[in-house]
Amino acid sequence: MIELSPIELEALTLSLRVATWAVVAGLPVAMLVAWILARRDFPGKTLLDGLVHLPLVLPPVVVGYTLLVLFGREGPIGAWLEAAFGIKVAFTWQGAALASAVMAFPLMVRAIRLSLEAVDPRLESAARTLGASRPGVFATVTLPLTGPGILAAAILGFARSLGEFGATITFVSNIPGETRTLPLAIYSLIQTPGGEQGALRLAVIAVILALIALAGSELLARHLRRRIGV
Repeated sequence: MIELSPIELEALTLSLRVATWAVVAGLPVAMLVAWILARRDFPGKTLLDGLVHLPLVLPPVVVGYTLLVLFGREGPIGAWLEAAFGIKVAFTWQGAALASAVMAFPLMVRAIRLSLEAVDPRLESAARTLGASRPGVFATVTLPLTGPGILAAAILGFARSLGEFGATITFVSNIPGETRTLPLAIYSLIQTPGGEQGALRLAVIAVILALIALAGSELLARHLRRRIGV
């Protein structure tokens, strides 16, 4: 059994909290964007698709710096949030969740979009001819059929958020107890004399969590596909 020090346990707990909130905040937006990209044609669609996937190809430090410019205390969004609601994002765990959500967003959108594109439009049309409203068709036909994709998106987003480093350290720094997530704790321990054992323990836990997330995603997706008969 792996025994963690209080500092290591704190980093693990914070990572789980950050990853959970990253998925909770990012998944509904990812579903909306995925539906727009899968079901609508409009001028600028290619540009939107490129912007959505930009975090995948940009250096994470660039993403973190952009968030700092926008959500920092002097940034247009950050200054407004603090003045209007007293909310501070930069250098807080909420900012870490935001950075993780942004980095995981393309993966969530892609998984949901592929699932939506696999739904036969004739099934939705048949439901419409039987008198179902558009929200009713989405709730009773589209949503159940895209369930495996949505589930995969949530778990992949969670796993990606657990491993986020570059954007997080740039946007919210490496503050013990506030923003020092699992990857940042590993980085800090590597830089600390005698911290190699702690870094190894956390690295092993990170690998285990990632494997559990990926295996769980596949098993639950298979279960959902059997339930809906696809």
